Amino acid sequence: MEIGTILFYLVVGAIVGLLGKFLAPGDKDNIPLWLVLVCGIGGMLLGDVIYRAFGGDGSRGLDWVQGIVAVLTAMVLVIIASTLTGRSRSSRGHRV
Repeated sequence: MEIGTILFYLVVGAIVGLLGKFLAPGDKDNIPLWLVLVCGIGGMLLGDVIYRAFGGDGSRGLDWVQGIVAVLTAMVLVIIASTLTGRSRSSRGHRV
């Protein structure tokens, strides 16, 4: 992996993670910032693995398909983490 690709994944992964945090439903938006960044960047890297597993060869320069797969994977990880750490879990059992 080239240094440009790594920097792209770090920057875009962080942005995707933050966007996922802000777009999460109101009762599930308390995901910690460190987890948002880990999910965003990890999702970008996992997306690259998925892309290559299905035959992607990573053309020279910007490969749009590779980028889209990576961003979508990062978004899914952020949504999963947001769902698992949402406030709605802590409110169980507290009836008023």
